[in-house]
Amino acid sequence: MALGTSLSDGREEMQLLGIDIGGTKCAAVSARGSAAHIEITDKVTVPTDISISPEEMLDRLLLAAAHFPPPARIGVSCGGPLNSREGLVLSPPNLPGWDRVPIAAMLRERFGVPAKLQNDANACALAEWRFGAGRGTENMLFLTFGTGLGAGLILGGRLYTGTNDFAGECGHIRLAETGPEGYGKAGSFEGFCSGGGLVRLARQMAQDNARADLPADCTAKTLAEAAERGDAFARKVFRKSGEMLGRGLAVLIDLLNPERIVIGSVFARSGRLLAPSMEEAIRREALPGAAEVCTVVPAALGDALGDYAAVLTAL
Repeated sequence: MALGTSLSDGREEMQLLGIDIGGTKCAAVSARGSAAHIEITDKVTVPTDISISPEEMLDRLLLAAAHFPPPARIGVSCGGPLNSREGLVLSPPNLPGWDRVPIAAMLRERFGVPAKLQNDANACALAEWRFGAGRGTENMLFLTFGTGLGAGLILGGRLYTGTNDFAGECGHIRLAETGPEGYGKAGSFEGFCSGGGLVRLARQMAQDNARADLPADCTAKTLAEAAERGDAFARKVFRKSGEMLGRGLAVLIDLLNPERIVIGSVFARSGRLLAPSMEEAIRREALPGAAEVCTVVPAALGDALGDYAAVLTAL
């Protein structure tokens, strides 16, 4: 798969290694390209195992990718918080035990080439802005809506990361006094609008309604499948999540006045279940002048988004 853009034409292509570290799985991606053109040539994934050390997890991933060509540059995309300047993974809520992991230095030492680290939401924002649903915009927000909820901010045609890489951590915003926990906070944006948050929301709603038939192996995917089949309870869960998504987006719309909000993962797959209540909440909560110039759309790069995000980080 190859994507191109005219933002940086003429740059020499090189062999790249992208590493995408997530709370559920980790991926290594081999690609050739430049900022103007990227072609993914190979990919391996392994389940994230938090019972082993970060160093062992990285070894496991790189062993699976041992057949890749030697890279000239390496990019790592990982959930925050992190320090991209020093290449440190700090303490992501979905990666317990990953505390001040110097992952960029580890990779530089192993491969002898430059390695860079970027927040996954920021990296995905750049990928969607250059190659996907955000092309042509000056002010775009990207929200992950996956294992967790974070945002990447493109403001005035540039990635905005804040004073110390904490810009865009919208999952920590409390939207309600009570509710499912996410990012260590009950009633948080992440609690209502993430894969795990959807399951926790469903369990709370089932308990409130004295339902005992919610499967023990319930996931965001099985909930979506049930809602698509017309299950009234599953649809109610998605309506509630969509409402809270709209409330959170209204805050971002009022603060940042974007022209487009791109949302990945669960929203990209199940947006039709979330959109009606989301749009209603935005109309109710956001400033009309800001809301009317902003469109909310699913990510366009699909399952390849994390791959392009990690590879772009190398550049």
